[in-house]
Amino acid sequence: MSSSAIRVLPNRAAKAVNLLRTIQYTHPPSCPCHSNPGHHHNHHHHVSASNTVSRFAARTNSNKRRYATPTDRGQLKEYAFEMAASSIRFGPGATREVGMDLSNMGAKRVAVVTDETVDKLEAMRVVREALDAQPGVEYRVYNKVRIEPKDYSIKEAISWTLPFAPDAFLAVGGGSVIDTAKLMNLYSCYPEADFMDFVNAPLGKGLPIERKLKPLIAVPTTAGTGSETTGTAIFDLASRRAKTGIAHRNLKPTLGICDPLNTRTMPSAVKASSGLDVLCHSLESWTAIPYHERTPRPTNPIVRPAYQGSNPISDIFSLSALRATVKYLPRAVKDPEDMEAQSEMLLAATLAGVGFGNAGVHLCHGMSYPVSGQNPGYQHAGYEVDAPIIPHGVSVAVTAPAVFKFTAASNPERHLAAAECFGVDVSNVKRESAGEVLSEALTKFLADLGDQPAGLEDLGFGREHIDELVEGTIPQQRVLVLAPGLAKELEQEREQLRGLFEESLAH
Repeated sequence: MSSSAIRVLPNRAAKAVNLLRTIQYTHPPSCPCHSNPGHHHNHHHHVSASNTVSRFAARTNSNKRRYATPTDRGQLKEYAFEMAASSIRFGPGATREVGMDLSNMGAKRVAVVTDETVDKLEAMRVVREALDAQPGVEYRVYNKVRIEPKDYSIKEAISWTLPFAPDAFLAVGGGSVIDTAKLMNLYSCYPEADFMDFVNAPLGKGLPIERKLKPLIAVPTTAGTGSETTGTAIFDLASRRAKTGIAHRNLKPTLGICDPLNTRTMPSAVKASSGLDVLCHSLESWTAIPYHERTPRPTNPIVRPAYQGSNPISDIFSLSALRATVKYLPRAVKDPEDMEAQSEMLLAATLAGVGFGNAGVHLCHGMSYPVSGQNPGYQHAGYEVDAPIIPHGVSVAVTAPAVFKFTAASNPERHLAAAECFGVDVSNVKRESAGEVLSEALTKFLADLGDQPAGLEDLGFGREHIDELVEGTIPQQRVLVLAPGLAKELEQEREQLRGLFEESLAH
């Protein structure tokens, strides 16, 4: 008698990698449909309380799809969405394979990008050992990456790159390192370009990246940015005291190696800040306007933005990442020996990266850029840097309670679903109370996490700073265009932003 077959259920990591692989096969990095996020920077779209966010394109307020072309093509709505993500390898010890990966890619001269702290850690020891085992691969290490990079620190890294002329890049570190490596790769392939050519409009020209870039492998050592999956690189434009960046699918790493062993050395404060970035990536992409409400419809798929609005596939990644973050971030912060929590947070960061990398973020991130760029002198505890710093995750989360109270009218059901992830019983909550409920859940989560500012006042900001913070947010149209409920008219938008900053002064 034959034994019955045993079905082995895949674990969470295997499921996530399988889904990522499916996306990779259907939309590989070489796909010609790459975006220019600058194409819609001067457009806003108002989403009223009656325009609820839907997961599916068919669920619009009208029962009929509009195929006629409006007189103003700028008002023609999107009708499609794209999914793109880097290939991902997830597993403890996977860093050991990176030398073979580069050799398999045919790399001969590799620029290894890191920062001075990570350069001393186990992750870089393993990387050097893996590269030394490949006699045909020459490599040099650039370890001068600045945490929360500035435009001038990016330019210094590019200047180091050009004479070395690498044929591949390897980034080992957090989001600052991976983003810097992306731009070293970009400008080594465009040595004749002006730095502002590709910077997001309206601060830069927002030109599309039409050339194929060199292979880039990203090995994250923090669990937060999801930069190993996205085509976005963020930095401070020092002369404008504003955070901006470059966003294009061609910037995506070729491969992200997510090794939970590399996050063991993160200080508690870094775990908390990185995890809050995951939290807001998830919430913002989950609540962004639906892709079919975004205008204008691209005239060519090459100009379809990477940040497209919520869509059925991003929703899966975003909600899964939100649930995992609420469950595992407090554990990871409080217990450095909790390897399950640290591993799950690294996976959540990657899942959220796929979610927001295709759906986008909105107000928390748009408002965070002037908060960190206009830092009045705040130094976050637990960060070993020689200058004042508001970590990115802190600057994003500090406005979250006010933001989601504001956006809830656009889709109460979706905000209540988010509140459920925090353990709130929403069975008897009225739709009009969704924003208040989610805001209270976020405030409690931040307080329970510990060592987080209870508003902008704790960061050193006062009412006298609000106008400048508003003006620093206005240029972030690449993300503000995805904010539900934000006014289309500029002065109304200013007033709404002013109100959000005022409410964020204290939770």
